[in-house]
Amino acid sequence: MLRFARTLLIVSLNTNLLLCGAIAQEPKALPLPDERYKADLLLVVAHPDDEGAATPYLARALDEHKRIAVVYGTRGSSGANEAGAEQAAALGAIREIEARNALTTLGIANVWFLPGKDTASQNVLQSLANWDHGECLEQLVRIIRLTRPEVILTFLPGTFIGEDHGDHQASGVLATEAFDLAGDSVAFPEQLAGPMRRLEPYLENLKPWQPKKIYYFADAEREDIFRGKGPEYSVKEISKSAKQPYWRMALDSFRAHQTQAKSFLDKIAQMDEAQIEKMATSDSGWSDAQHFVLGKSLVGGNMAGDIFEGIKSGAIPFTRSEVSADPARPELSVELDGPWSFYAEFRRAHGLANLPHPEPPEIALQAPGTLVIPLCVRNRTAKKQEITFSATLPAGWVAQSGTGKFTVAAKQVAATRVEVTLPMLAENEAKNTKPQEIAVHAESDGQSIGEIKLRVALRKRALPQ
Repeated sequence: MLRFARTLLIVSLNTNLLLCGAIAQEPKALPLPDERYKADLLLVVAHPDDEGAATPYLARALDEHKRIAVVYGTRGSSGANEAGAEQAAALGAIREIEARNALTTLGIANVWFLPGKDTASQNVLQSLANWDHGECLEQLVRIIRLTRPEVILTFLPGTFIGEDHGDHQASGVLATEAFDLAGDSVAFPEQLAGPMRRLEPYLENLKPWQPKKIYYFADAEREDIFRGKGPEYSVKEISKSAKQPYWRMALDSFRAHQTQAKSFLDKIAQMDEAQIEKMATSDSGWSDAQHFVLGKSLVGGNMAGDIFEGIKSGAIPFTRSEVSADPARPELSVELDGPWSFYAEFRRAHGLANLPHPEPPEIALQAPGTLVIPLCVRNRTAKKQEITFSATLPAGWVAQSGTGKFTVAAKQVAATRVEVTLPMLAENEAKNTKPQEIAVHAESDGQSIGEIKLRVALRKRALPQ
């Protein structure tokens, strides 16, 4: 009897050990990315209220059950305040809340703000410097790896006659750079490294993510160079969910931006529906069709096809941009520098050779004022060269400095600039002033080595150059 009891005990112990072993060996699922933050579309803009440039399309995409996230480059802290006395950082805090409220009316909750600072300029290079380019790029790459968007939508990086805000341009530059970096495992690798301890304070355990398409919208006056470069969407169609036109949903969303446009919104509040519709269908722009420009697609599709054409869920391999060869240059040459030369190199470096840009380059400036024409002089010869600059200008425009004779050392690249004083506009010229073409000529030893042309429009008000 004792032997039998001992046998039962051994069998019982062995069975328990087997059961414990089976439980211990049960496979445990490893953690996956947080699905709450997965986006189909990531909108990247500069300031609170800039989302309005794409709000009708965002409403359409939400109707199609797309998940949307939004990134702002700044909090808009340097503008005027139509709703209260707050300024600077306090105004930025209010505008962040306004932006979140505006997007909440559409049902968009995932919103991020980069630490960029408002920059009152048309020069994208000034905006990138004021934003701390590298820090903002790192943060935007992190957000892309977190949200894993299929498509990025942003401002078109380029200089145009129009609003041409440098911050708008900067958001497009950063979005393009992040599109090309987020899938690269050697870009910001600390974001991708797994934890080395239980409560990891440094390494983020994200995964590379390659978005599939990037689209742009422009705030330029002329639209002819953008037509046919991407899809077009009517804003007058009726939303399936809200049962009202997409432009109307955009207007309702814009009502949150009181600090930006309280006087306009107060007028809207006094209108009935018929008056609002009349206002929107006039020349106010609220009912204009939306045009987007396809930057690049890694999944094929037609240029004018739907934004989500050809997109299937799931990751795709990282694709490095094909960089075009450097353009051939003579041994002695002069070129337009500054933002214009940056964008020429930017398009080449990011495989955006087909991105529309004006030729000749253009800008709108406040008059009276000063036009600065930055120049790059390349001397690849073995001796010092003398160069003569002259300018062909409209009547009343005066070359204040930068013309005349200069020398550049052998095997050197030098920077210079021509400054032009712009005349005051007559009262009858305040509206509909057509751009005028100017030219800077460069000669050496009696031979032309370059001619720089610019189209310049004069305005009563414009952002500083």
